[in-house]
Amino acid sequence: MNLHEACGVFGIYSKSEDLARLTYFALFALQHRGQESAGIATSDGKRVQSFARMGLVSQVFDEESLSNLTGHIAIGHNRYSTTGSSRICNAQPLVVGNDENTIAIAHNGNITNTQPLMKELCDNGYTFNTTTDAEVITNLILSSTEKDWISRIRQSMRRLQGAYSLTLMTTDTLFGVRDPLGVRPLCLGKMGDESWVLSSESCALDHIGACFVREIEPGEIVVIDAGRLRSYKEESPKHALCIFEYIYFARPDSIINNRLIYETRSAMGARLAEEYPVDADLVVGVPDSATPAAVGYATRSGIPLGMGLVKNHYTGRTFIAPDQRLRDLGVKLKFNPMRQLLESKRIVLVDDSIVRGTTTPQVIRLLRKSGAKEVHMRVCSPPLCFPCFMGVDMATKRELIATHKNIAEIRDYIGADSLGYLSLDGLVKATGLPNNRFCLACFTGDYPMPVQLEMDKLQHENG
Repeated sequence: MNLHEACGVFGIYSKSEDLARLTYFALFALQHRGQESAGIATSDGKRVQSFARMGLVSQVFDEESLSNLTGHIAIGHNRYSTTGSSRICNAQPLVVGNDENTIAIAHNGNITNTQPLMKELCDNGYTFNTTTDAEVITNLILSSTEKDWISRIRQSMRRLQGAYSLTLMTTDTLFGVRDPLGVRPLCLGKMGDESWVLSSESCALDHIGACFVREIEPGEIVVIDAGRLRSYKEESPKHALCIFEYIYFARPDSIINNRLIYETRSAMGARLAEEYPVDADLVVGVPDSATPAAVGYATRSGIPLGMGLVKNHYTGRTFIAPDQRLRDLGVKLKFNPMRQLLESKRIVLVDDSIVRGTTTPQVIRLLRKSGAKEVHMRVCSPPLCFPCFMGVDMATKRELIATHKNIAEIRDYIGADSLGYLSLDGLVKATGLPNNRFCLACFTGDYPMPVQLEMDKLQHENG
């Protein structure tokens, strides 16, 4: 799996909690959404202070850094770069402006009209210290001629194109903002009587003892100050939630559209078993994202489920590079097969997607070397044929294996005995929602808005 999400965002307003520490643990729960940098900004009503560094949440913060972040408002951010490279100046939250005109932002998504907006702002005297679209959003808000923050944000939303879920903070107010299409998720929670929480996913609410209230609706601005919550909505006729939130990005213990992600992924696996049955001895899910789908496949097919692959969860980000000998081991650094379970077995290998086709052949070879007699590949999404421009660092079109190979050719390339992809209709039905609620562009090429087809995440640095 070679998909990377844009970011995880969080926000909290409370006069009775240790906000920096709560934000730290919430970001820890959202670590899967971004592993390049982490940051927290707080306000005590008079000034905004922030701390952001490269690395995982546990590597960025310590007791000293958290103790210096005081106040009754906080926002937090985990980053995976989609616009702007992975370097310290692009770490969020970003704090822009001065005095009463200060705003901090944590952004999940990707703005597709960043270039013309940046040029316009530069022509009007605004300077940029980063290469991210998040700074374009903040400067666009600051440049608004409207008098109050809500009107300034709304005016800016009408000019932004693309995907964005935002937690914003001024010296005295917390905002939650979701783009009119609702591409990226954002939810609302509550702690006690006067503490409100915003988060990319509901799993972070569980970790800090907050109760899930509802999802922020597409096009909605939520405003929290002095313990009060107000909502400002504009009718959004078209919705386009990223389908990969269900397939891969969101944690299985998160809730989206009032349904547990685990249940949806299990339903995907069940439908895959109906569409592509096979005689086999064992169902193995590629851990961890495909595990619920493997459960669904096994339950519907009647084939036993086995933990044939064990994942090393600590190989994702490290500051110590492996030497060449370890690098040559490739996927064995990430997965360890259980030979005793696999030997002489016909395996159904369930995964969430095949992107470039670089990892899947290694996993299949690993199973065969461990004694698997047959390996039947089952994928819980349709073939990926088009790149994403809405906040997912996926691949260019020429890098996607399904753009230049048919299913039979992909089967031969990855070394599987058979290959079955879940149909688009089966995928959508597994969510329990109509297909007009989703962005399905990576499968269909039908983008919910005009995009620059060869857009590069480093375009503001290379241009």
